[in-house]
Amino acid sequence: MNVDGACHCGKIAYEAEIDPATVQICHCRDCQTLTGSAFRVAVPALPEHFRLIRGTPKIYLKTADSGSQRRHAFCGDCGAPVYRMPTDNTPTYALRVGGLRQAAALPPPRRQIWTKRRLAWVTKISDIPDLDAQSR
Repeated sequence: MNVDGACHCGKIAYEAEIDPATVQICHCRDCQTLTGSAFRVAVPALPEHFRLIRGTPKIYLKTADSGSQRRHAFCGDCGAPVYRMPTDNTPTYALRVGGLRQAAALPPPRRQIWTKRRLAWVTKISDIPDLDAQSR
């Protein structure tokens, strides 16, 4: 599936080819902290199927407890995350689904990882009352 996306302010834009069946949710503490949310949703793209078409992301190098390093790319202006890429093995871009223009067309994620770090209420989110838009 061909996708394209951008950061929130639009200064960074990209396009990629992805397999929509590989969308996943990560509940690790790093993903929670780096998104400011309960989890992160990402989809991999091989380097030969990923292309920046506008802008240059700022890179944050994160060293995991295992010692492996990951490059987290984000917009230096609006702060929106764009992708993650390892530095020490097969360089696969993990595109942040929230920035994809086609996010609503993707199927539900097929797996969740780091579920031992999942916040307990996430599995009950459908029980929380919802509104179609923000109320005043």
